[in-house]
Amino acid sequence: MKTRILTCFALAILLSTSLVSFAQQKRKIIIDQDAAGPAGTDQQSMLLLIQSPQTEVLGITVVTGDQWLREEVAHTLRMLELIGRTDIPVVPGAEYPLVRTKEDTERWEQQFGLVAWKGAWTAKYYHPPEELGDMPEGEPTTKPAAEDAAHFLVRMVHQFPHEVTIYEGGPMTNLALAISIDPEFASLAKELVFMGGSFNPRTDDPEFTHTPTREFNLWFDPEAAHIVLRAPWTKITCTPVDISVKTRLTSALIDRIKAADSPTARYIGQYARLHGNYHYLWDELAAAAWLDPGLITKKETMFMDVDLEHGAGYGNTVAWTENDRPKTNLHPVEVQDDLDLDRFYKLFVDLLTASTPSMKK
Repeated sequence: MKTRILTCFALAILLSTSLVSFAQQKRKIIIDQDAAGPAGTDQQSMLLLIQSPQTEVLGITVVTGDQWLREEVAHTLRMLELIGRTDIPVVPGAEYPLVRTKEDTERWEQQFGLVAWKGAWTAKYYHPPEELGDMPEGEPTTKPAAEDAAHFLVRMVHQFPHEVTIYEGGPMTNLALAISIDPEFASLAKELVFMGGSFNPRTDDPEFTHTPTREFNLWFDPEAAHIVLRAPWTKITCTPVDISVKTRLTSALIDRIKAADSPTARYIGQYARLHGNYHYLWDELAAAAWLDPGLITKKETMFMDVDLEHGAGYGNTVAWTENDRPKTNLHPVEVQDDLDLDRFYKLFVDLLTASTPSMKK
């Protein structure tokens, strides 16, 4: 009888230990981002994922998009220095899209009209890619990884098969290159979560009222997006323009963050800015919805691709339902339609005011 009691007690301890270990397991993620900075939607989305106690950020892979690769890498390295997370590797990736060029885009605009936002090519902010640009937060002293983004991505999914979420907040060039290097890349990842695409947003924003299916992340490198969307991911989740334009970064939100005294709050408080009339939390929503899926109150399944014809719709989002989709190699995408704004804003503030998680040892 005593032996049976001891055996049951040992099993209970083992079960309890296993449950604690399971609870302590963190969700592995790689952040692929066109990491413009300081602050702004690109850096703030990365901070949400870094600040969450439930995540293990394996690395940040960087791609030209909103800014040039070199300055994006510098802003990211400096952000990690300021919040005390220099243990996270920053891995440079593609400096240019697979096919699209600045010169071809300018010729396209002469025929089909001006594009409001061209990222690193936008005339108002343009400078050569080899120049660093303004660094109001100071230049970093740490260095990026020597490895390139595509090989890092491939290496990580092989090291942790079916465990790594790929978070995509910018153009998909790095992911397309990883798929080209290793066709198993997508199937070895756990899932793809991305901000991108536009269907029929309800907005008076002039960027989308006349071109509702043009969205920068997919538009900047259409061929890359086409490759990625047709790859065999286990799951794809999309945060499109349609739901992003329901969010706003406001002075009140910034003030709530500035009231805290954590490294991340100080960074946001000093460098977050409101530009123009529209201050959407584009990438932050994609990150937050992955952390807390309950933020999303409505979603639908669609099949997505990108227009590769070099006409007026080049780079625009195309999409179908199950009933009308073409009989080609398309995969279902979970598209977010609506959200609980208050719950989102609370998570946004809570994470950006929290103490920074400790470095990995």
